Amino acid sequence: MSNSHSERFLTKLLFGFGCVIGGIFFILFASFDRVKYDDWYPWAIVASVLICTGLYLLLSAFVHKVKSDFIKRQKDKEKQKSAK
Repeated sequence: MSNSHSERFLTKLLFGFGCVIGGIFFILFASFDRVKYDDWYPWAIVASVLICTGLYLLLSAFVHKVKSDFIKRQKDKEKQKSAK
């Protein structure tokens, strides 16, 4: 039986890292390549949204990891009690 919190942990962790990395790449792209042509406001908005989304997903993944560990610990305690 698979724990849904551990599955959510992995997917949110990967998407969170992807968003943070994408936001940083977006900042670097806007800083070095687009600075001569465009205004910086739209680039900053997109980069900040990506980074904030990534941080939210990373924190959500951490919460799911803690829930998964608690569920696993509870199941171990129940197995121990039933074995006695």
